[in-house]
Amino acid sequence: MTNTTSTSDGLLGGQPRGLYYLAFTEMWERFSFYGMSALLTLYMVKELLLPQNAAKVMGLAALRGLFEFRGPMSDIAFAAIIYGWYAGLVYFTPILGGWVADRVLGAKRTVVIGVLLMSAGHLAMSFYASFLIALVLLIVGSGFLKGNISSQVGTLYPPEDESRRGRGFTIFSTGICIGSATGPLVTGLVAQRHGWHTGFAVAAALMLVALVSYLLGQRYLPDTRPVRQNKTKAAPLTPVERRRVLVLLVVIALTIPAEIAYPMVWSIGILWVDNYVALGTPWGTVPSSWFASADSIGAIAAAPMLVALWGWQARRGREPSGVTKIAIGAAIVGFAALLFAFGNLDSSTPGSVNVGWALGGWLIMGLAWMYYWPTTLALVSEYAPARVMGTLMGIAFLSPFIGHTLMGWIGSYFDRMSPSLFWTMDAAIAVAGAATILALRRSIMRGLE
Repeated sequence: MTNTTSTSDGLLGGQPRGLYYLAFTEMWERFSFYGMSALLTLYMVKELLLPQNAAKVMGLAALRGLFEFRGPMSDIAFAAIIYGWYAGLVYFTPILGGWVADRVLGAKRTVVIGVLLMSAGHLAMSFYASFLIALVLLIVGSGFLKGNISSQVGTLYPPEDESRRGRGFTIFSTGICIGSATGPLVTGLVAQRHGWHTGFAVAAALMLVALVSYLLGQRYLPDTRPVRQNKTKAAPLTPVERRRVLVLLVVIALTIPAEIAYPMVWSIGILWVDNYVALGTPWGTVPSSWFASADSIGAIAAAPMLVALWGWQARRGREPSGVTKIAIGAAIVGFAALLFAFGNLDSSTPGSVNVGWALGGWLIMGLAWMYYWPTTLALVSEYAPARVMGTLMGIAFLSPFIGHTLMGWIGSYFDRMSPSLFWTMDAAIAVAGAATILALRRSIMRGLE
């Protein structure tokens, strides 16, 4: 993939104009994706897995039989595992998407195909029979879109501009968070008033808005063309490039504990709120799916403060390294999970947990994410060799693939433990990851530089 930076159209707010089109596209895509995901576990437990509905889903009985190799499981455990595999595979397929963009279609065409596949997947969610087909379409479509959008952000900056690139990825991630925050609010309200399937249909329509946004910004994006194979073998990576690739793989692996602990809120966390948190208000009961917006709201609130803080620290030579930021983010995830544990410590009956514990934990999760995930993408963008940029961006998403998949299996034990013990275990996973990163950070930075 060619790494070209277009400057002919100037800057907007100190950042390339193309950044804002990419952020706007990703905002609508995340609006749709998280709007659907916020409903998914609740939908499975409360409606899809009811015997009369589950019988209509093509392939569901065979899938349940496959997952029950350790014995019969509850609907909550089955739903947690489905969500974990679905969310995990969403982050695995960017490897395929990166290869297709790098070698066959180029980033722009690959992103367009991804958006169309995701639109079809959201629409298929509106019917019982096509539930598993819908998940497959969403998984493949997201794989075509995710890494290629992120890699295009990196190509907007010259290689040496680390600080502005990092702030650019933070702005891009803010677009993600705006969509992630508003999507569950809209689809949750629609689903509550008009049914689950109508909520999924809204998500399908808004994927098309993402497509329009992306097409409108084409002139501001780098001309990323696929690298065609020919008889002349491409030059191998230099020793320095190989070392950087290996170190980047280590960095990606070290984000896995945070990617187990944090996404737990989107699956088990929603069920926990639905079962244990007091949701009544003078205006009625708040949909538990709305909490899927809270971590994104926390990230949005944190973004301008972090951009200002890191800019201030950079001017004084005190900005933490990218690796240190990742460790800080993982530690914050652990703290946020402990808030759920404390909230449920002496309150284990339905509706007994004060809503402040849940909101506080969710908002702080958003701050944690802004520390570790945009920074991970920025490191890959900065140090990855240009000709394997798309592939390495795809590999970066192996961390959430592994993390989300393990999250599903760990989450399947939720109804076998007390809620406080479960969230304490979740916190311990994140803290262990943070400690490992801090122990290795100096070696990692030497390997990159």
